[in-house]
Amino acid sequence: MEARNRNLSDWFARIRSTQVVLPRFQRFEAWTHRNVVGLLDTVLRGLPAGALLVLEIGDEEPFVSRVMEGAPENGGRPSEHLLDGQQRLTALWRSLTSDYPDRTYLVERISTDPEDQEDDLGPGDWRASSEARYSRNGRLYPLWLDSPDQVWSRSKIPVHLLRPDNDAEQAFNAWARLASAGDNEQLIELIQIGSDLRNRFARFNLPFLSLPVGTAKETALDVFVQMNTSAQPLSTFDIVVAQVEAGTGFSLHELVDELRAQAPGLERYSDLPNVILTSGAYLQDRSPRKSVLLGQDFCEGLIDRWDELVRGVERTVRFLDEESVLDARRLPSDPAVPMLVALWANAADGLDREGEARGILRRFLWRAFFTDRYERSTNTRSLVDFRAIRQMVAREQGDPAPVFSDESHPLPTAEILESAGWPGKKDRLGRALMLVALRNRGLDFADGSQATAGSIKKREYHHLFPQAFLREAGVEESRIHRALNCALVTWRTNRNIAAKEPAAYVHERIDQASLGEDEVRRRLESHLIPVDELMAGDYEAFLRRRAELMEPVIHDLCR
Repeated sequence: MEARNRNLSDWFARIRSTQVVLPRFQRFEAWTHRNVVGLLDTVLRGLPAGALLVLEIGDEEPFVSRVMEGAPENGGRPSEHLLDGQQRLTALWRSLTSDYPDRTYLVERISTDPEDQEDDLGPGDWRASSEARYSRNGRLYPLWLDSPDQVWSRSKIPVHLLRPDNDAEQAFNAWARLASAGDNEQLIELIQIGSDLRNRFARFNLPFLSLPVGTAKETALDVFVQMNTSAQPLSTFDIVVAQVEAGTGFSLHELVDELRAQAPGLERYSDLPNVILTSGAYLQDRSPRKSVLLGQDFCEGLIDRWDELVRGVERTVRFLDEESVLDARRLPSDPAVPMLVALWANAADGLDREGEARGILRRFLWRAFFTDRYERSTNTRSLVDFRAIRQMVAREQGDPAPVFSDESHPLPTAEILESAGWPGKKDRLGRALMLVALRNRGLDFADGSQATAGSIKKREYHHLFPQAFLREAGVEESRIHRALNCALVTWRTNRNIAAKEPAAYVHERIDQASLGEDEVRRRLESHLIPVDELMAGDYEAFLRRRAELMEPVIHDLCR
């Protein structure tokens, strides 16, 4: 490995001619606009930005490649793969070529007012900033960013005019003539400023470490993992993407994009990379520990079983929709989703055998929600249960899954249900109770609509007994925010009810509903709400009765 220096002007020339490209396994942009501004500040101050890492290319590219975001697609033959430094080089390229459609980057002269100066900058020096852009009626706002004299009146210069290429000087001088508005002294000053700032960018040194031609792919990949020092460290999934590319030639990024198109609903429930890795481990009968996921044999096995995983994802999304599990915000137990993907992957398809599988997996899903099975030692317990449930689904003999044990993991009693916390927070039991109401249809009190995956984001958590009403009655704050005092309703209904007492808003609904009291009762009872206790205004009796209504429904789902 050899260390070398290279200024930004040379880097840009190589990007423009596609001599520098990315191996396809590299993740995509991860930096925020604050990261970009910070890097531009580093250049303006002439501070080090860290070393990059490249792999020199011989007659054939060792990895399938792609150009950097915003870079030209066509040019010369690639001579280097950029293994580390993508975020930094992409940020410089896109900001200096004005390639961010929703943001403009600028340099701003520091005020001569001592109160406005920063500790490490002197008056008249420069710092980076950015402005968000947005479209309205076919125009890009704020408008002042496209007016040179207004930009300069704020002591700012668009950073794309300082890019290190041959056309930059001419573009800057044209901008400066408009910005100076006929003032020759100001024009001369601006041209001098532009020359100085362009030189800062053009001469900025971005050193790099170079792996020579002929470096083994495995070695290059290992160095890539070890040397990656960007502001956004590599995740386990990033490393797996690289190992899959190196070991099998497949692009995991492309496979994931195809999976999103085939089963777009999965990302409502969980982070897609996490599901892929975890489900992929179960399909290989392995624990989803990091040490397993980073093994080359795991990556090869993931590709071998990719079609199974896709089938499992598609069937899991349909199953969760059927069970009225609509999104991650109401998901009581995260481990259940990747387990379902791996279990549905090879479950029987069609007729009675599929019906058997659905019954088993329904029991598993709701017991995962209503028991404490996955609250600790998740990876170990999940793998044990996965293996046992897989045998059940395949009609094979084996030990029963511990998650089904009433002795080890009992279902909650009505008394425990009363203590469940507010489902808007990450309370497993509270969220599970909310899902039972959704599965029971959970109709809106006013318009009678049922929550769906498409409408769930417009539903709000409603206190059946208003907070003010309960506080005035002396109910403890922690007891006010109970899952059994909650129902999901549309935002319009929630605003309409506001802080009205239960009897008042129920009678209001009855008066306004042309279908009468029976229909209003039906809507409330679809949430397993005891209407008589609600209207009587006895909070403790209401909680007790609703828990009693919930308990047999829960037991039916879990058994």
